[in-house]
Amino acid sequence: MTEHSGADVGSTSFLEVARPGGTDVVLLVGATMTIGRAEGNAVVLAHDGHVSSLHAVMQAYGSSWAIRDLGSTNGTVVAGERLHAERALRHGDIIIVGATRLTYRGANTARAADRTTAPQRAPELTRRERDVLRALCRPLFSEAVFREPATARDIAAALVVTEAAVKQHLLRLYDKFELDPGNTRRRVELANQALQRGAVNPAELNDGA
Repeated sequence: MTEHSGADVGSTSFLEVARPGGTDVVLLVGATMTIGRAEGNAVVLAHDGHVSSLHAVMQAYGSSWAIRDLGSTNGTVVAGERLHAERALRHGDIIIVGATRLTYRGANTARAADRTTAPQRAPELTRRERDVLRALCRPLFSEAVFREPATARDIAAALVVTEAAVKQHLLRLYDKFELDPGNTRRRVELANQALQRGAVNPAELNDGA
């Protein structure tokens, strides 16, 4: 199911909303767009019991958008980081609301990207690297209050391996995903890239398996 009018999606910012039945496209129009479980929100996530009735709001600033959490029970995560204040959105940002993933697509950058580059796919990964990525991202989908992706120690405990082995896997993953070595938040960026490029499926994480 796709929620949009006859408007040209390419000329308008929009959200890709991952629902149990597939992905919806919700155009971002007007000055504000609220997100929540209750009817009456611009983006209704009635299927997700982890979402508050009025969870978050998106604010337009010219052709750009920002998002802030509205004191929700489980918080809002953007690009792997929990929101504590309003945050400007960048094209491709992954937004986690409850257990639902939304992807922000900016109007101008989306059109330019479509003209110049093909969508990035995840690099080729070993089975163990996929295990590490799932363990890294799992905290973002837990029922507890949202926090950052798992630490190397947490991943080692989950996979019953040494922390040194996990760190070696993370270094190889940083290289495969071409993350900037100077980025002090590479672990957060890796989780964001893994979700954005399809290396990790949120459905695999919600059950805590």
